[in-house]
Amino acid sequence: MTLTEQIATIALCVAATMLTRFLPFVLFSERRNTPAFVQYLGRALPSAIFAMLVVYCLKDVDLTSGWRGLPEALGIAATVLLHLASRRNMLVSIGGGTVFYMLLVQHFCL
Repeated sequence: MTLTEQIATIALCVAATMLTRFLPFVLFSERRNTPAFVQYLGRALPSAIFAMLVVYCLKDVDLTSGWRGLPEALGIAATVLLHLASRRNMLVSIGGGTVFYMLLVQHFCL
């Protein structure tokens, strides 16, 4: 790749990044009300994304052989319990559930 192509590539990456960062502030300024559809997406998408992540993480779990599925089930239970105990703090519940699952898988070889 020539120097000109490298500079053009970097410039396009910078422009695309800046556009995606600044465009919401331009489109949804404080002077205008946020459209109802965007507010709905703000309420609905986080739950939908987490549900999709759970399905994705569990898609390859084989429940028919041995103890398979037990670390995943215990990890999910720990995540739910931490989420409720931490008053719905996402960082604590996801981080704690992940650490618990990794400890189960790495050290206890379930």
